Amino acid sequence: VMAAARNEGLKAGLLSLLILGLLLGIWHLATLRPVPVAAPAAAMTPEQIEYAKLMGKDPTAGASQTAIKSGFPTLGQMAEAAVVNLSRPFYDNGPNDKGLGVQLAHSLGRVALGFLLAMVVAIPLGFLIGMSPLAYKALDPFIQVLKPISPLAWMPLALYTIKDSAISGIFVIFICSVWPMLINTAFGVAGVRKEWLNVARTLEVRPIRRAFEVILPAAAPTILTGMRISMGIAWLVIVAAEMLVGGTGIGYFVWNEWNNLSLPNVIFAILVIGVVGMLLDLMFARLQKAVTYAG
Repeated sequence: VMAAARNEGLKAGLLSLLILGLLLGIWHLATLRPVPVAAPAAAMTPEQIEYAKLMGKDPTAGASQTAIKSGFPTLGQMAEAAVVNLSRPFYDNGPNDKGLGVQLAHSLGRVALGFLLAMVVAIPLGFLIGMSPLAYKALDPFIQVLKPISPLAWMPLALYTIKDSAISGIFVIFICSVWPMLINTAFGVAGVRKEWLNVARTLEVRPIRRAFEVILPAAAPTILTGMRISMGIAWLVIVAAEMLVGGTGIGYFVWNEWNNLSLPNVIFAILVIGVVGMLLDLMFARLQKAVTYAG
């Protein structure tokens, strides 16, 4: 069985590499372009030269330089952007000139703080809702009204009341992370087997001990599923939130590089966002697998 699983994993890995090579090949072919011959500046009027510069083409530059500045970035340009960003990821030369690692650290810090605040609120409240039908009926209308609201819709209100862009970003992470955790915790607690609870009552186990030693282990896989979903949403939202509020963060890095017309840096940052999101999801998947057992 183990050998079969390893063979299956090897085949999946080879197929992934094949797909990656195919995508890179398509990218390379799509970005191949003939090197244009720049019109000689001597044959153009000053007005035509000025207009060409405004359109992003410099007739006084060489043809190869014109080719580099136009069109979608090539694989070579992407490799150059990766080397530049990874060689000095933690430099800090001021507000608008920080390394990708510094910006990523700001985003992860905001996500971690907002996520921890959501855990502090959602898990105890989810226990209460899951264990009390009365609390469920009383709080369910509020949950159903607030849950569908886009997290970014809270940003103007947060900026107006909090008056701090960094804290407002943390608040947005909190508000988007709390609902999946709350709902999954309540569902997991309510779904604990009645036989286990009856045995605990028969043994006169106190409520606090019953919550930690019976309910929590049984509901842990479902709770971690909610946490995994919340982390995915939080990482998705923080990028958009940082584009709105600016300052620091990977989202602001993407927006700032777009304003600088540096498309290779934008695409590289997007890839970094995807890789970090995948690693965060894998971390919660490992935790979920560690607490899951055969019932």
